[in-house]
Amino acid sequence: MSKIRKPAVAGLFYPADPGELASEIDLLLGVSTPAQIPVKLSGVILPHAGYIYSGRTAAFGFNVLKNKSIKNVIIVSPSHHEYFNGISIYDGDAYETPLGVVEVNDNIANKLTKDSKFIFRSTNGHRQEHAIEVQIPFLQRILSDFKIIPVVMGDQANVYISELSEKLADALDDNTIIIASSDLSHYHSKEEAGRFDSIVEERISKFDFHSLSIDIKNNSCEACGAGPIISMMKAAWIKGINKSIILNRSDSGDTSGDNSHVVGYLSAAIYSE
Repeated sequence: MSKIRKPAVAGLFYPADPGELASEIDLLLGVSTPAQIPVKLSGVILPHAGYIYSGRTAAFGFNVLKNKSIKNVIIVSPSHHEYFNGISIYDGDAYETPLGVVEVNDNIANKLTKDSKFIFRSTNGHRQEHAIEVQIPFLQRILSDFKIIPVVMGDQANVYISELSEKLADALDDNTIIIASSDLSHYHSKEEAGRFDSIVEERISKFDFHSLSIDIKNNSCEACGAGPIISMMKAAWIKGINKSIILNRSDSGDTSGDNSHVVGYLSAAIYSE
């Protein structure tokens, strides 16, 4: 492997020491048992803040992936540091974390980009992006043999969501799942954040990605990864999958004790019966 994306937020969003990192993830997984674990999963919605803030909510989502025959994980994230038109799939060989290297599945990556107007292979959006990186150490602790397809949405307009959802639907199979990486409302009071985030929770729980899209457009609620969430849900719907369950919801004030300016987090699973 000649091109490996090195960790950008190790020591910031999560521990840089491998032993400390593994211990923290195992602890979070141990205290985050979902009330229900769907059998036939197609995807999960997970937060992407520092583990101290959103790690427990994320762990609820990762716990539903344990003991599944997952070989490929498509991680779709927003772009926090770079704006660009379209959707970028990492053009290198692997992502690295303190727990080791995870290969990119070129076959699926190229399938997603084939004949696409908007989806391409590049380093755009991947250089400093944390929303993909923070998911990978959890995956390394719960899955034994898997590859990733790291996808960054440089623009979350409907035309890009429509293209991505069609491509994701084509890529979904029994050994592949999608992670939609997103936090919820940002820097409102805990009370106001609760009102915003409850709308997102309700839309996801009712599998109503159409109304969620309208709510986001009208600023009725917030999610930095609304595009990834809607793309993943629409892809599942195209495949005839329309079940969802909320696993956990929290905000940064639960950890920091500062409820004046919080960030909201949610984990959910998309599945079929």
